[in-house]
Amino acid sequence: MIQRKLPEKTVERLSEYRRTLLNCLSEGKTHIYSHDLAKLHNITAVQVRRDIMFIGYTSAQRKGYDIKDMISVIGKVLDADIGLNVAIVGIGNLGRAITTYFSGKRSKLNIVAAFDNDPNKIDQIVAGVPCYHISKIDKIVKEKNIIIGIITVPSDFASETCNSLVMAGIKGILNFTSVPLNVPEKVYLENSDMITLLEKVAYFVK
Repeated sequence: MIQRKLPEKTVERLSEYRRTLLNCLSEGKTHIYSHDLAKLHNITAVQVRRDIMFIGYTSAQRKGYDIKDMISVIGKVLDADIGLNVAIVGIGNLGRAITTYFSGKRSKLNIVAAFDNDPNKIDQIVAGVPCYHISKIDKIVKEKNIIIGIITVPSDFASETCNSLVMAGIKGILNFTSVPLNVPEKVYLENSDMITLLEKVAYFVK
C-alpha cells in the first residue's frame, strides 16, 4: 500500500472515482476501462491511469479494471483504519441539508454531533444526529472523539467557531463560510465558499 501523501487533486479524483465505481457496480457492471472512467469525469485516460498507479494499483485484465477490487483499494487509501467522527457547527438550512444528505453515505465517516446557539434547535435530532449548544463543543468533541469539524455558521461567527474547534482538538476543518480562516499547521483546512464557486462558474459561462 502506498504510504506517501497524495496530491490534493488526486485525493479529490479518487473520491469521485469511487462514487462512480459504486454506481457502476449497482448497475451490474464488473469491469471498466480507464478511457470509460475518464469520459465519465471529463478528463483524460492518462490522468486516470496516473491516479490509479499513484495508489499502487495495477490490473492485468484485458477487460479493464475490476470495479469491486478498485473500490476496495481506493477505500484502503482514502479511509481511516477506524471510523472518523465528524461534527457540524451551524444547523441552519445548509447545515441541516449537509447532515441529512451525508447520513449513511460513508461507513468510515460519521456525523455524530451538531452544534448551534438557537434554543429551538438544542436537544433536537437532525437525521439521527443530536444537536448541542455551541458552548459544549469542547466537552462533546472530547467525549465522542470527534476529529473533523464542518463550519456552516453565519460569517460573523466563523473565526470564533474555528478557534473553538481547534482548541477542542479537531484535526480537520471543512469551511463553508466565505471567511478565510487561520488554523495551526497541524490542522488541515478545506474551504468551500459557494459564492466563489458560483462566480467561477459564471465567469466561464458569461
